[in-house]
Amino acid sequence: MEQTAIWLWSGFGILIVSMLTLDLGIFNRRAHEPTFKEAAIWSAVWVSLALGFNAVIYYFMGAQPAVEFLTGYLIEKALSVDNIFVFVMLFSVFAVPIKFQHRVLFWGIIGAFLMRGIMIALGAYLIEQFHWVIYLFGAILVFTGAKMALQNHNSTIDTKNNLIVRWFRKFMPVTDTYREDKFFVKEKSLRAEDAGQAVWFATPLFLVLLLVEATDLIFAVDSIPAIFAVTRDPFLVFSSNVFAILGLRSMYFMLAGIVHRFHLLKFGLAFILVFVGAKMLFIDIYKIPVLLSLAVIAVTVAASVVLSLAFPKQRDGSH
Repeated sequence: MEQTAIWLWSGFGILIVSMLTLDLGIFNRRAHEPTFKEAAIWSAVWVSLALGFNAVIYYFMGAQPAVEFLTGYLIEKALSVDNIFVFVMLFSVFAVPIKFQHRVLFWGIIGAFLMRGIMIALGAYLIEQFHWVIYLFGAILVFTGAKMALQNHNSTIDTKNNLIVRWFRKFMPVTDTYREDKFFVKEKSLRAEDAGQAVWFATPLFLVLLLVEATDLIFAVDSIPAIFAVTRDPFLVFSSNVFAILGLRSMYFMLAGIVHRFHLLKFGLAFILVFVGAKMLFIDIYKIPVLLSLAVIAVTVAASVVLSLAFPKQRDGSH
């Protein structure tokens, strides 16, 4: 089993690195505006890879781990839609040109890999050492689900008073405008103490990347405990997370213009978080079968999308 795990970890790592190299190094080496068709094709590619990897897990590890991976993947994929709402707001507030958005999301995802890897390792260790942590995760999910049901996706982001932006500006100057797709540039400073010397500036594009990373960290606090409700295997938790995140960029470019139409999805996602949270809270009383969890999550997501389209949100003249 350990040799199989090593093979899976190695194969998984090679696949991810190869696909990221192919993505940024060949297909998206130059900044451009992704078309809907291009985004749809890449979305299909990432989903197909995830399902193919799920088949590999089934072959090497068995049916139960395969169902756990698929359930975790579906949870993360569904929760990723909430990320898209925030990305749309961030790119709108900072007026980020579409052709530069892909670069921000790509490096945002690289950072997400690192952060989630650390969080998953820490979460797995805590659950292994302290059983009561599973109850803490469950309570967090129930609270977050209730909060999500009440939150307003139409709220705006105050970039001037944002703590992260204000903190960063104390340590590094930021240019007033974009410098193509660069995150940092070296330019002459206008400050008297610099005597007109060339210093490093961050660009607004890096500020957006910083906020994207902060947003993902917040969402990871929800999604990672949710997948631990399905499986305790760090490999299944991490790989399902990564495959869902890999498809986030293409899903964003495919859904950014229509995501507002899924107005009932947040209630579906809220129900899912409460459901898996309750599953963790009552784990020592009754263990819900993984197949049942998969069915509940899949039906909830599908119903939320279908009902959103069947009963579109009414907009009055004030919106």
